[in-house]
Amino acid sequence: QVRLVESGGGSAQTGDSLTLSCAISGRTGSRYAVGWFRQVPGQEREFVAGISWSGGSTLYEDSVKGRFTISRDNTKNTIDLQMNSLKSEDTAVYYCAAVARQWSEDYAVNMDFDYDDWGQGTQVTVSS
Repeated sequence: QVRLVESGGGSAQTGDSLTLSCAISGRTGSRYAVGWFRQVPGQEREFVAGISWSGGSTLYEDSVKGRFTISRDNTKNTIDLQMNSLKSEDTAVYYCAAVARQWSEDYAVNMDFDYDDWGQGTQVTVSS
């Protein structure tokens, strides 16, 4: 069984930076692609960023391009989401998700139904 645990959420002011981290445990020998999603109460879950196992493929939702950076350290089984220039509209619960398939080593994906395992989420609140 795979377990994903997010950390690093909290409160920030507009323009600040936060780094979220996703730690993966269990079956760490598998080659997971990982995605970050976010959800505001009453709204659909939204893709934020994704990264292949190799790190060579990344995807970003348009509103975070140039502000957020996804990266990973496979020796530590952690995936970070560096969030800069935060805006109030970034306020949400952020989830990391993982999937291990033949393509996961080389491709990032942005659809939530592609992912098999999910963390519990971490709240990010940005105020002006």
